[in-house]
Amino acid sequence: MPDNLPAISTTVKELTPGKAPAASELAQAAEPVVLRGIATDWALTHRAKQGPASAAAYLKPFYNGRPSMIYRAPASINGRYFYSEDTSALNYQSVHGRVDAFLDELAHGPQDESLYMASAPLDKFFPGLKDTVRFNQPAQLTPSADHEALVSIWIGNQSLASCHFDTMENIACCVAGRRRVVVFPPEQIANLYPGPVERTPGGQVISMVDFHQPDFARYPRFAEALKHAQIAELAPGDGIFIPSMWWHQVEGLSHFNVLVNYWWSQAPSLAGSGMPALFHAMLAIRDRPAREKAAFKALFDYYVFGDTHLPHAHLPESGKGLLGEIDDVTARRLRAIIMNQLNK
Repeated sequence: MPDNLPAISTTVKELTPGKAPAASELAQAAEPVVLRGIATDWALTHRAKQGPASAAAYLKPFYNGRPSMIYRAPASINGRYFYSEDTSALNYQSVHGRVDAFLDELAHGPQDESLYMASAPLDKFFPGLKDTVRFNQPAQLTPSADHEALVSIWIGNQSLASCHFDTMENIACCVAGRRRVVVFPPEQIANLYPGPVERTPGGQVISMVDFHQPDFARYPRFAEALKHAQIAELAPGDGIFIPSMWWHQVEGLSHFNVLVNYWWSQAPSLAGSGMPALFHAMLAIRDRPAREKAAFKALFDYYVFGDTHLPHAHLPESGKGLLGEIDDVTARRLRAIIMNQLNK
């Protein structure tokens, strides 16, 4: 994989394990943080230091036999899972395969193709493994039961997850190999030139800019994005907290890479994903006259993005209705209204 990133002068802030705050405090601060050594005591990290075969031997007894989605691509993509030249297709194949066979293939390397198993939930494929990758030092890094985390594993040879954002908080732990992470705050979206929204590698919209060979003539605003970029290098045992909605590119730099990540949300469980609302707004509002778009922006600021209590502060309790606290009943009413209006 090319190692010629443009110069990024700002490194991600670092904390040692003993000084790391609780997961909820990290989310509240909403700033990326490198958490050195938080996964050094995991058995998987120790086994991975002995080599790919040792890591595979440790993982396989946890595997339950379910086929997983595995990405395969020619070595010529240099691990960058992306699009074809005209963006009409992806530049890799997604195939279902047994994870134990995939681990053996990686362990016997080197390979003449790019191989990657992305975001495999431990509960789905490796029952029992989640109990071995808990944070002990400090224990408060593990999200609380109120915000149950989705714990996933990523395994492959050299790989590049193009710059994207997630709608959940993320603590990503480097278990095997070295990782490089570049992060950007959410407001840099326009300067990162997002790609298609309906066909995406990994399910998330990605930046179209090749960070290793940026075409500033085609993507001139990327130069501004770089001024706001932060970079981090992770060794086995290191982790990084990436706040929800922050753009990030993650590279597995070694011939064998394993990453375990904790995803969780601070939002109420009733909220679901915000992306359907975005897509509906694209349909219902984007192409309206400018004056109507401005009026809808004022409505969204009042009812959605502003003070949650303002829209109902002047109303008696009996009149708050959908404007009050959203509970199970209110959530069902809102979903019913949305479905009825969409079906008209």
